[in-house]
Amino acid sequence: MFILEFTLKNIPGTLSVQKKDAEAAEAAYQQLTNALKTNSDQLIELTCDHQTGKKIAVLGSSVISVQMYEKTGGGAGGRAPGFFAA
Repeated sequence: MFILEFTLKNIPGTLSVQKKDAEAAEAAYQQLTNALKTNSDQLIELTCDHQTGKKIAVLGSSVISVQMYEKTGGGAGGRAPGFFAA
């Protein structure tokens, strides 16, 4: 499972969606990074493969950061979300 986390302007937390395969995760990551590059007002719609029915639509110009990582099994032994480790 691959996790995409992204931050929006004026929103204190991160939003996330999960994708089952690397190709789908990479496509969503590219869609979000293209919005960062162009600062366009296009609507970005994402769905979550883990929670059926979970959908989000964001304005491309409101995205300020994005990260993608692979979720590993094993609870506490997995990689913690975020760029920094405590």
